[in-house]
Amino acid sequence: MIEGTPGQPYGGTMSEFNTVQDNMRKRRQEAASELKENEAVCTVTSFPRLGCPGFTLPECEPTPVEGGASKSLFFPDEAINKHPRFSTLTRNIRHRRGEKVVINVPIFKDKNTPSPFVETFPKDDGEAAKAAKPDHIYMDAMGFGMGNCCLQVTFQACSISEARCLYDQLATICPIVMALSAAAPFYRGYVSDIDCRWGVISASVDDRTREERGLEPLKNNHYRISKSRYDSIDSYLSECGEKYNDIDLTIDKEIYEHLVKEGIDHLLAQHIAHLFIRDPLTLFEEKIHLDDANESDHFENIQSTNWQTMRFKPPPPNSDIGWRVEFRPMEVQLTDFENSAYVVFVVLLTRVILSYKLDFLIPLSKVDENMKVAQKRDAVRQGMFYFRKDICKGGNAVVDGCGPAQNGKETDAEEYTLMSIDTIINGKDGVFPGLIPILNSYLENMEVDVDTRCTILNYLKLIKKRASGELMTVARWMREFIAKHPDYKQDSVITDEMNYSLIWKCNQIAQEQAECPELLGVGFNKIKHSGNKTGSF
Repeated sequence: MIEGTPGQPYGGTMSEFNTVQDNMRKRRQEAASELKENEAVCTVTSFPRLGCPGFTLPECEPTPVEGGASKSLFFPDEAINKHPRFSTLTRNIRHRRGEKVVINVPIFKDKNTPSPFVETFPKDDGEAAKAAKPDHIYMDAMGFGMGNCCLQVTFQACSISEARCLYDQLATICPIVMALSAAAPFYRGYVSDIDCRWGVISASVDDRTREERGLEPLKNNHYRISKSRYDSIDSYLSECGEKYNDIDLTIDKEIYEHLVKEGIDHLLAQHIAHLFIRDPLTLFEEKIHLDDANESDHFENIQSTNWQTMRFKPPPPNSDIGWRVEFRPMEVQLTDFENSAYVVFVVLLTRVILSYKLDFLIPLSKVDENMKVAQKRDAVRQGMFYFRKDICKGGNAVVDGCGPAQNGKETDAEEYTLMSIDTIINGKDGVFPGLIPILNSYLENMEVDVDTRCTILNYLKLIKKRASGELMTVARWMREFIAKHPDYKQDSVITDEMNYSLIWKCNQIAQEQAECPELLGVGFNKIKHSGNKTGSF
């Protein structure tokens, strides 16, 4: 797995949107230039046969009994990145938890799938038999989650208050965009009943002890902790968000009191104190004794292993980098065009939120419910999500249908309702104006050159048509590809041959060697690389 980032941050002008896809293409080409014959870089969220016998080259045997980092029944230590951080994370999560991690993903029940679906594990010492659930795909190592890929965007705000505002507003968007970008329906060689990676990663790094998970009385640990360290956020940070903080927040009271005493406000103090209920997972010897006034490694050591839907990033000491916010829920897409479309959509959304002072805030418990719905199979077409009805503060009606409540006295319960992704993204008369129409309204009021406007509108068309179901999500497309494969026996099993066919096709689409109109629209592979024509719909 490779992480790619731009060589330098994008600028703030609209014309920068014209460079995103080309930048991604160059990074793909740079990675591909290091490959041997018959190797390819594929931007897939989850490799379908990760953890199956022979999934590595060269083939390696798992070592569940002998000493090793993961002791997995399926995942050999040789498949873990050689940097000591990764094997240390794997080992320490298992040690701290007191047992191997447990990942259970519901299996998709096809016509010939056994019912109940129950696996036996020849090398099991009893731990897997106890942990694996019927009708679920069982996995037991950090690599099953952290071996997945995603698409993340970091924004720099002009001030700490703007960063806090964006953090809160985008937190409500996380489940919506996750469902919209769904691209991970297969795990350990089986067809699952989920479309997104999020819960798999969450379980793969869950280092909470039995006491912290509430399974035993607190004796050796300090806190009951309701979530894995990889999960959705637990508190809003802005004053506007405070009244919607309806989740019980576990905090380190000593750290909270120290921060408040030093002048940090309640909301930020509790956010930091919540991060510090977790233990560090790795620490390198040379990083123990540091000058904390000039180095932030001790903070980042905790911050970087609290993997949440949003991340609030303070400026590093002695740096001109400002307050940043990271948007983390999106699944990676097959092509540079798709990945660029999702990035541009989210970036434009941040600008509209700030320009039009939009308000997406709902109780955080409802955002958590949305996160659960977002991961379900075909949530983009079938799921219903809690979303705020009136998103225009003070009646700033930027588009038709966006304005204050008729009586001006909505109660909290009336502020939000269940909506489909199509309604949220594309709008519905009398119900909700839609995010795409609002973005279009914003673009009409901006001075944008023709090329840039054409590029942005093509991106937004992809998002619009994915939301309406006219174009498939990657997850749905992959499901249909496997369902139609001549070797598929309608038993939820993905063989090596089927896996090869799928990845080959994914690579052809990514390399623009094959059209895929059901995923991308028509004419996508007729891109002129010298310009920015990104396919027509």
